[in-house]
Amino acid sequence: MSLSNQAIESLQKKGYRFVGSNQHSAAKVCHWTKKSLLDEGVCYKEKFYGIKSHRCLQMSPSIPYCHHKCLFCWRDISITSTTWDEEFDDPGEIIEGCIEAQRKLLVGYFGNPHANQKKLNEAQTPNNAAISLAGEPLLYPAIDELLEEYKKRHFTTFLVSNGLSPEKLKNMSMEPTQLYLSLDAPNKEVYHDICNPQVKNGWENLNQSLELLSSFKCRTVLRITCVDGYNMKNPEGYAKIIQESNPDFVEIKAYMFVGSSRERLKLNNMPKNDDVHHFAQSISVLSGKKIVDQSPESRVFLLA
Repeated sequence: MSLSNQAIESLQKKGYRFVGSNQHSAAKVCHWTKKSLLDEGVCYKEKFYGIKSHRCLQMSPSIPYCHHKCLFCWRDISITSTTWDEEFDDPGEIIEGCIEAQRKLLVGYFGNPHANQKKLNEAQTPNNAAISLAGEPLLYPAIDELLEEYKKRHFTTFLVSNGLSPEKLKNMSMEPTQLYLSLDAPNKEVYHDICNPQVKNGWENLNQSLELLSSFKCRTVLRITCVDGYNMKNPEGYAKIIQESNPDFVEIKAYMFVGSSRERLKLNNMPKNDDVHHFAQSISVLSGKKIVDQSPESRVFLLA
């Protein structure tokens, strides 16, 4: 499903910059990249995993494609399709386009007296790709080649997947530096309520992917996005899944009331930091994982 001109224009107003001839890929400067350039703080991923926020490239090769229409998604899910039905751009073309787009988006900081010029110069050559901006990256037909191209350019890669492509995961020839699987429900009922899958057997496919997690050599992370009133219940269910899939880390993070999610949810669906902490503690005790770090600004707790 190619994006309409209207959809592209709307996303561009939100800071997206499309690259490639088929316009299924885009970059967008992360909030924390901007913060870091002004020395006003860094992303929790810098604190937890050591990547540099000012050198991080937030992008996606599959903007319009995802199996879910999650309630908490900050994107305009009306444009989302589940089936790739168009030509696709070359991975090298996508990466070069995204780097160039990010450079252009950061040009204004050269004239900002508050910007850290050393960081700004380093930001011209990003070295970490957060493949998570929008859509499901595993639906991009050349995801292995994309990861390989990033590796050639000496990037680390953080790949975020909804876990609904277990066959793709199973047959990956190139692993990212860090593989995220989204775990946003403790059981099938809650999963259907909050993730709104657009394909059959979503819960079953997710569980197949969870079973594969321990076969990866790269660092693995389960991410739980906490939405008050929806999925902050049944910590026993989450703990059981965590024990069975045995990831290296678990991130338990608050849903943020931003973007298009504000049309589907209310401000009080965004849990307070203390609520997330309490929920993380419950899962920690039940799963045998410890809370090893936290970032109150992002309302996120790290279990290991």
